[in-house]
Amino acid sequence: MLSRKTKITLLKIISMFSVVRGYNIPIIALAQYLSAIFIMAPEKRALSVLLDFNLFIIVIASGLTIASGYIINNFYDSKKDLINRPNKSKLDRLVSQKTKLQVYFTVNFVVALLAFLVSFRAVLFFSVYIFLIWFYSHKLKKYPIIGNLTASLLAVLPFFAILLYYKNLYPQIFAHASFLFLLLLIREIIKDLENIKGDIANDYQTIPVKFGEVFAKKTITLLTVITILPVYFLVEIYDVGYMDIYFYVSLIILIFFLIYLWKSDSKPDYLRLHNILKFLVVSGVFCIVLIDPEVLIHGRNLLKI
Repeated sequence: MLSRKTKITLLKIISMFSVVRGYNIPIIALAQYLSAIFIMAPEKRALSVLLDFNLFIIVIASGLTIASGYIINNFYDSKKDLINRPNKSKLDRLVSQKTKLQVYFTVNFVVALLAFLVSFRAVLFFSVYIFLIWFYSHKLKKYPIIGNLTASLLAVLPFFAILLYYKNLYPQIFAHASFLFLLLLIREIIKDLENIKGDIANDYQTIPVKFGEVFAKKTITLLTVITILPVYFLVEIYDVGYMDIYFYVSLIILIFFLIYLWKSDSKPDYLRLHNILKFLVVSGVFCIVLIDPEVLIHGRNLLKI
């Protein structure tokens, strides 16, 4: 039998894991590595990319920065989450606000030390990234449009850390980033629809709160239609190998997504839509392998691109 003190410690560890959303961070790390192998540095063998010490540090620093971002976001959203996520909020509150701040500053300090191991440019990048996350959590997320745009940009920035490291500005990288950015932006507005009660209670001026649910749905519809543009470039102009299957399937799913969106009017409905978008984002990570599976063994001849 575990002692009471041990049980409390385990509960606090689970609580902190919930606060930092530890289940998301490995997916982001995997996405960074797959992006490096198949998009940013396809001329290199996968093993050489995986054994790159500087890349490993960047991925770890990115994961820690994201974790600290979840902590500060949880700190500022504690009252809102009592309404929108009561069960998760009870678990998260097992760790005090003071402890969350202590962990937040400690993690950011570790990120700065790790970035120094790579370069001054890495230090500058992660310093700006940490500041933007704090500024978004403290101020920007309470405002419509700019809050959604900033949240989506912050979610994409870890991939630009890899881009800056390899200094490979292939146009298809920006097409991939645009598609991901649009999916994340749509998801942010869906989350606003899902959390509208808590946002109203805490004076968060999100798109549904300020302009209404119908306007939010029209905005989502427009953004979903715009996703056709990066998909067209990726499938018809750039070489994405077998990953074009993913993009075709994604467009079909998004059509049904829009049909269901206009029938939705409750939190469970919006939660389902949120999960559909989450599925598209996560499956997109694994489907990066479809660009060119041979890169895993031999690397790609740049002359073929």
